[in-house]
Amino acid sequence: MTRRKSPLVVVAVLILAVLGGIGYLLAGKGGSSHSNASGASTTAAANSSAAKSQAPKPSPPAGRTPAPSGTWVPADPALADVCRTKLPSQAQDTLGLIAKGGPYPYNRDGIVFENRESRLPKKSDGYYHEYTVVTPGSNDRGTRRVVTGGAGEQFWSPDHYATFQEIDPRC
Repeated sequence: MTRRKSPLVVVAVLILAVLGGIGYLLAGKGGSSHSNASGASTTAAANSSAAKSQAPKPSPPAGRTPAPSGTWVPADPALADVCRTKLPSQAQDTLGLIAKGGPYPYNRDGIVFENRESRLPKKSDGYYHEYTVVTPGSNDRGTRRVVTGGAGEQFWSPDHYATFQEIDPRC
């Protein structure tokens, strides 16, 4: 004889499963799926593990008085910042190539970044330029980028411009 489960038990189990899934996603364990340029699905959590290893702290607000000479001042205090030394080694390699003026491994490195989503401070057209950060195991450019500004500021995006952190060169 088969025993029939009470509908109340089935509903309770389903509710617990849904709540558990929501809790998992809210805890940042589930990540979100993004499609890269080649159409393959990648997990943002896997591509940004370096950025998540240490939660970014907001940049201190810029003071009203000019900063002393040689002091780093964030381009936008609302953006989180990340220490240069906390970036993946491939990002540090890309920053070294930028400092030397190349040569770059990809023909799209150095092109104008248009800031269409306005995630960086608004500037005139042509102000920002993008550079690829090699992603180990990726058979294309991957999702990691460094974007530079005309005044020398540098930004890190581990997830193809979905998020940015300003690179703090002091550390």
